[in-house]
Amino acid sequence: MADYQAPLRDMRFILNEVFDAPALWASLPKVAENVDPDTADAILEEAGKITSGVLAPLNREADEQGCKWNEGEVTSPDGFKEAYQTIVEGGWNGLGGNPEFGGMGMPKTLVAQFEEMMQGANMAFGLAPMLTAGACLALDAHGSQELKEKYLPNMYSGVWTGAMDLTEPHAGTDLGIIRTKAEPNDDGSFNVTGTKIFITWGEHDMAENIIHLVLAKLPGAPKGPKGISLLLVPKFLVNDDGSLGERNSFSCGSIEKKMGIKGSATCVMNFDGAKGWLVGEENKGLNAMFTMMNYERLGVGIQGIGAAEASLQSAREYAMDRIQSRAPTGAQQPEKAADPILVHPDVRRMLLTMKGYVEGGRAFSTYVAQWLDISKYADAADEDRRKHAEGMVALLTPVAKAFLTDRGLDACIMGQQVFGGHGFIREWGQEQLVRDCRITQIYEGTNGIQALDLMGRKVVGSQGKLYELFAEDVASFIEENSSEESLRPYIEPLAAAFERLSDVTEHVIKQASDNPNAIGAASVDYLDLFGLTALGYMWARIVKAAAPKAGDDTSGFYSGKLKTARFYYDRLLPKTVSLAEGIRSGSDSMMAHTAEEF
Repeated sequence: MADYQAPLRDMRFILNEVFDAPALWASLPKVAENVDPDTADAILEEAGKITSGVLAPLNREADEQGCKWNEGEVTSPDGFKEAYQTIVEGGWNGLGGNPEFGGMGMPKTLVAQFEEMMQGANMAFGLAPMLTAGACLALDAHGSQELKEKYLPNMYSGVWTGAMDLTEPHAGTDLGIIRTKAEPNDDGSFNVTGTKIFITWGEHDMAENIIHLVLAKLPGAPKGPKGISLLLVPKFLVNDDGSLGERNSFSCGSIEKKMGIKGSATCVMNFDGAKGWLVGEENKGLNAMFTMMNYERLGVGIQGIGAAEASLQSAREYAMDRIQSRAPTGAQQPEKAADPILVHPDVRRMLLTMKGYVEGGRAFSTYVAQWLDISKYADAADEDRRKHAEGMVALLTPVAKAFLTDRGLDACIMGQQVFGGHGFIREWGQEQLVRDCRITQIYEGTNGIQALDLMGRKVVGSQGKLYELFAEDVASFIEENSSEESLRPYIEPLAAAFERLSDVTEHVIKQASDNPNAIGAASVDYLDLFGLTALGYMWARIVKAAAPKAGDDTSGFYSGKLKTARFYYDRLLPKTVSLAEGIRSGSDSMMAHTAEEF
């Protein structure tokens, strides 16, 4: 198995050459005061050292060892406490945090690259900083000044970690039926009682305090999702001087035995009158939580890319070293008993499919991150720019979460397949990547739910207005580059795929007006169609950046980009044709069976 190496060359290419991130940062005053190209490059370099040198070597042993639960206490795998201290010492938890409370204020376009490195190196570990950053985001956006001053500095520093507590044994996707209660106290706090499940890193020994953001219902709250509130519930109460007080009234009842990410603790949390404080307004908890979840959903998509990158690195190395049979065109290394399996077309198909999704996906996650940056940091006077970015974030987030994790699992399985039988056994690490990546399609809203969100709320719900924002961006690129010689082989097929997506979008909007099953029947295929087209757009932008430098390229980096783009357009983008036909067929065949006929 190859040792994970942070893909810094490609990340710098995407940031600087494809998207010109420094120009974006300079246009956002609140970002410009915190980051410049040299700072960003130093952050990437140091992040690469930590993820490759500290986190990646712990990944396999942590999977073997797992976390241990004993009477409510959770012990993390060997090396995790020390690795987490490295994260704390570097201030990595606060990389994108608000500088007013000790964060670094770095843009998401940059933070996303660090997140990918961390998840590719060690997904189980990476969940702890990821969830802490998300909890900080929600608290910073919706918490009172008093709560922010009391909790954010230690969360940004990493001395305390964060966890999000949503799911209950009977309530997963449908959070409107949660039973956890929050009873008010005279001092403005609440007593929280209930049970939450699937709480990642809800208990552990890596930090001195864990700050839980818990969804609960207050007395007299409206039924359903409009009656949910968000509360901050610390493991240890915090005194007025910032020191830790007594243990709060909740505990970890057990940790789950699970398929993957075994190095992380997935906890059952029992709250028994635990003291908590309201974050945001009463009954507006979902609004506050979705601030966190939009960032987390992009983060989960990035997990898919990270796992796929790790799989690609191992499979590529194995394909170059493993010798089996001869090339169809004759012996390539006649001095050896056989040729490397890289000579075989099917092995190349798998590697290039992985490469197409990984590198195109990295570009897409950065593309979404730039809209997050604009929506968060655009100057107050530029309201139109901010609203435009918010619309793009709303539209693209479910695509980033679901498409990138679906293709991430595909890439992990393909990497396993390149290894043949060796991919099925533990020592090569490929089967762990498959197991770890599988959860990304499930948590933070299953991918089926993401597809319903895209198709139902974002596309049909806005009558195509949110889709038009993306459509205008793609159409502008096509028009501006229609005479660009290097892009000539790509503009026509991109335009055709884009027109196909637009036609299907209009078709489903019309169907949904009189067929309540139209949205659900189309949603998953529509998200795939959207994702494939969006990555086609990304690959066209990659070609535009790479083509001028490919002629003098002796490293193979730029020329490899052009060839991978050609493969994507020849072999992957055409999948949009069958997806569109399937969507147009409607819902009749899907809904025709009675329950007894299944």
